Amino acid sequence: MTVEITHYTADHLPQIRQILLDVHAEVRHRDFGLTGPFYDVDRFNERLNIYASRPGWDAVVGYEDGEPVGFCFGVPLGPDTRWWQPMTAALPEEYIIEDGKRTVALNEIVVRKPWRGRGVAWQIHEAWLSQRTEQRVTLLVNPAAGNGAVQAVYEAWGYRKVGDQQPFPDSPVFAAMIRPVRR
Repeated sequence: MTVEITHYTADHLPQIRQILLDVHAEVRHRDFGLTGPFYDVDRFNERLNIYASRPGWDAVVGYEDGEPVGFCFGVPLGPDTRWWQPMTAALPEEYIIEDGKRTVALNEIVVRKPWRGRGVAWQIHEAWLSQRTEQRVTLLVNPAAGNGAVQAVYEAWGYRKVGDQQPFPDSPVFAAMIRPVRR
């Protein structure tokens, strides 16, 4: 299945904010039953604001017949990033040095239930990456999501786990994964 993909920059966030919030709430709360302060829509909106305030943030939204079916967004890791600090085991120093051009973080990728299992997440992911100029992409995944199935999807997409991290005191411990932007 092919969906229509639209790219957005931080300047467009006011246009798409409600779409991102609504799809996030539908998928995280209703479909996956993720509750608690970390998954609250207001907390997601706070993180969205922080991510979008950084240079290079962009997003893609997939649509079918004008209806949003999913999205992803991310931002390059700058020299002052704290992305690698909450690792449970330290990574080599040369691995975590960032300059704003080396690594882009995929902060969120969400696809609504009727469009899952149809290649839409891959299409959204690849459309987003097609606009990126960094060498590598990193993401965090809850290893318990889908009883490990979500992490397995990322592995099939070429990501490999480099360690674990807990970026917020009330967040789960995530698997930190990485792959080249271009495969």
